[in-house]
Amino acid sequence: MLREFAQVDVFSSVPVRGNPVAVVVDAAGVSDAEMAAFARWTNLSETTFILPADDERADYRLRIFTPAGELPFAGHPTLGSAHAWSAAGGTPRGETIVQECGAGLVDIRVDGDRFAFAAPPLTRSGPVAQETLAQVAGALGIGVDAIVDAAWVANGPNWIGLLLDSAQAVLDLRPDLAAMGGHEVGVVGPYTNSVAGEPNYEVRAFAPGQGVPEDPITGSLNAGLAMWLRAAHGAPASYIAAQGTVLDRVGRVFVDDDGERIWIGGHTATVIAGTVQL
Repeated sequence: MLREFAQVDVFSSVPVRGNPVAVVVDAAGVSDAEMAAFARWTNLSETTFILPADDERADYRLRIFTPAGELPFAGHPTLGSAHAWSAAGGTPRGETIVQECGAGLVDIRVDGDRFAFAAPPLTRSGPVAQETLAQVAGALGIGVDAIVDAAWVANGPNWIGLLLDSAQAVLDLRPDLAAMGGHEVGVVGPYTNSVAGEPNYEVRAFAPGQGVPEDPITGSLNAGLAMWLRAAHGAPASYIAAQGTVLDRVGRVFVDDDGERIWIGGHTATVIAGTVQL
């Protein structure tokens, strides 16, 4: 059966320099096995399937697959899917788009030419065991003493957040992904003396166990990091994170804490539109 399909670039205003997500816009009737097989075939960090909502409060239901399996939530697929749904004529029932997914209901707002999602609650937080830190630091090629702080920032993906002392230290990482095992690791470091409109932080994300050696730009990680950095390290209420630099991407994640919720936003653009046989 031919189904509407879009491949959407997320988190960059520069064409094909963000993070692509494959979106099957009308996925009703596609089996779990077919979804998993198509996600393996696209070989992108995530592939999504838009379905009719089960929850009457939601505008649609989203299923999210990596090449290795299904996720309850992920950030750039959320924004890319909301973009594809809107481009296909979807109209929200309320002031925000409401997505139903494995992590519950997620609000998505449109800010001019950007989409932004409300960061979901953390499913795991707190300190990381020293044994785990030692393994992760070794995989990243640094000593544990190079880590300024560490915390679980899981919100679907089981992210470990690491804070280094500078953006350059993040860019200089040359990880041994085989040594990382099944850990999903996000690393962040600050830019000093950044000016308005330029990045405040550099971020990198590694999830080899999910079939994603290094993710170009990662919404879920940036959402978890924002909660942690705001609460524990005095990050500004609004800031910009750069990601994907070492992969020749121009990722920009816009973080905004409105006092009630933290919003994670970025530019989105359809790059491929057509149909897929599923």
